[in-house]
Amino acid sequence: MTTCIIEDVRMIIEVSDVVKKYNKLDVLKGVNLSIREGEIFGLLGPNGAGKSTLMNTILGLLRFNSGSVKILGKDFSTHATEIKRKIGYVPQEIAIFETLNAIDNVTYWGRLYGLRGNELAQMVKKALEFTGLWDRRKSKVSTFSGGMKRRLNIACAIVHKPRVLFMDEPTVGVDPQSRNHILESIRIMNKEGTTVIYTTHYMEEIEAICDRVAIMDFGQIIALGTIDELIADHIHEQCLRLELTANTAEAVKVIESFDGVLSFSVNKEILEIKLDKDDSCIPRILEQLIKQHFNIKFMAVEKPDLETVFLQLTGKKLRD
Repeated sequence: MTTCIIEDVRMIIEVSDVVKKYNKLDVLKGVNLSIREGEIFGLLGPNGAGKSTLMNTILGLLRFNSGSVKILGKDFSTHATEIKRKIGYVPQEIAIFETLNAIDNVTYWGRLYGLRGNELAQMVKKALEFTGLWDRRKSKVSTFSGGMKRRLNIACAIVHKPRVLFMDEPTVGVDPQSRNHILESIRIMNKEGTTVIYTTHYMEEIEAICDRVAIMDFGQIIALGTIDELIADHIHEQCLRLELTANTAEAVKVIESFDGVLSFSVNKEILEIKLDKDDSCIPRILEQLIKQHFNIKFMAVEKPDLETVFLQLTGKKLRD
């Protein structure tokens, strides 16, 4: 294996004022982004937000109009070949050869990354073992399930043990077992030192594995931070849902008198009460209702999560 390009880089990717235009339309509008070495970084956005364009720009697959991209401390525009030997890419569209078997697929990509001889054979075996495909190494890819093809796609991207791995929706269309295997593989690679940049249409995947998250919309990064930071910065309310056995209208009069109640509505006998983020008024509301002999049939507190933040900032659900 070749030695690392640069040691002890804290910011492994630095994107500065990157602009990408298509026919005078700004697809990326001066994007700035720094990704730390050793983190799993999630990139979220509705369809058309610019996620794939940004990833392809960082990877050098698309030329940008202005700005700069550095990976491992080096400018991509002048050190592309050197950098590419240290990064891996799992594209959204499966990039494997259906007519070859698994071991030949991974060997092909290993050679492209400069591996040869015994080192190549060892790294191919490790990649296939890691993705759970070693026992099927001689099987033709056309006989594989969708989940197995996705895992083989990952094996091809990690055969050279990259320092940075880009994954563009790697679990699309796979079964739950394969999805869990892929997510666990990402955690293991990250613990072994690989920085991962991850995009997906599944919010629960981001919540499960990512250290920090950037939310994009209209070609810009509109929020960035840990999930807890994003919730704290952008969400200022929570929802208390109550169902009473009777006298819902009377209960409303009690509830609206409390500080911290922002609004309320009644939907099929369910009281939906919007509160500020301070939890202290919830026990006081419940205590007062019980004291005045209102019987509570059902209660739930809807805490804000990443989906709440995403909807608040973009006005859309992730899969829109």
